[in-house]
Amino acid sequence: MPWLKENGKHYTFDEIKTGVAESSSAIRFCNTWLNGQADFVLQTSGSTGTPKKIAATREQLKASARITATYLKLEPEQTALVCLDVSFVAGLMMLVRALEVGMNIIVTPPEANPLQSLEPAINVDFAAFVPYQIEAILKSPQREKLNTIKNLIIGGAPLSEQTKVALQSFTNNMYATYGMTETLTHIALQKINVATDNTFQVLPGFDVGTDVRGCLTVKAIHLGNEVIITNDLVELISKNQFLWLGRIDGVINSGGVKIIPEKVEGHVASVFEQLQLPNRFFIAGLPHTQLGELVTLIIEGTITNKQSESLKQKLNESLSRYEIPKSIFIVDKFIETRSGKINRPEIVLSLKGKYGI
Repeated sequence: MPWLKENGKHYTFDEIKTGVAESSSAIRFCNTWLNGQADFVLQTSGSTGTPKKIAATREQLKASARITATYLKLEPEQTALVCLDVSFVAGLMMLVRALEVGMNIIVTPPEANPLQSLEPAINVDFAAFVPYQIEAILKSPQREKLNTIKNLIIGGAPLSEQTKVALQSFTNNMYATYGMTETLTHIALQKINVATDNTFQVLPGFDVGTDVRGCLTVKAIHLGNEVIITNDLVELISKNQFLWLGRIDGVINSGGVKIIPEKVEGHVASVFEQLQLPNRFFIAGLPHTQLGELVTLIIEGTITNKQSESLKQKLNESLSRYEIPKSIFIVDKFIETRSGKINRPEIVLSLKGKYGI
């Protein structure tokens, strides 16, 4: 009989179905699912736009869960770790997959390092994380425990190049995901520890294409005939593979030259790796009276004057004249969304307010 464990307490699915005295968000959802609720409302995180609610049926959620479960060969009685906020689709879908497959479930708070509270004897077969959790775990004593998780997916935001490099030595099934609330989580996966670029493999049940802007379009069989149009610039490699380039709404127009921040970030990450700088960073366009926008590097934390000079020198050597950051800002702590992603728009807005840009 599959079970759920949370806060040190153990419940069978039958106990959850009939109702338990202490009820958390995860248990309340499991209760409604096990009792056959037909319709659900999902909440987007707001990391790429205004937060909104999306309606989904039970059959649509089940179909999405089956796609992932089949691809990853999830099995009954395996153990799933749910360490994401179940108020959002990524955490909620972890519950749906586990419930549909008949997996055991361990629920932990959506903290930076959810592995630190796991009992050493527990073996996890399936887990989902966001990048900031992976970054925290890699710096912790639980680093090697990541490699014991049979199937591990990472989504919510692109992984930094530094993190990808750090994960190359892992030998488990480790995937970056591409998806959104509108598609009821991921539509494509990228095997991180063998990947050499940003190419994603489209999962069965999804058709992809591009619109006139070069942005990805997605059609999901289980969602009907609606075509979902994204703001993600991609290069189609084949009918079931695409190369993710970046967000069209983040493209920087500097003096008429269009620059994709994510492409520049890949080169910057290599420089950070060479200089052994662990800081998080991102590239953004800040307003400029003559050029329209100025390529800007925004760094979290602190760096020394010597590191700053070395960084500028290496960036000049590694990037084209248009890609070289014309300004560098240091931010004590990045603003994050409720789901743990770097809130780029809010950080840029705060810089504009602080420096009168």
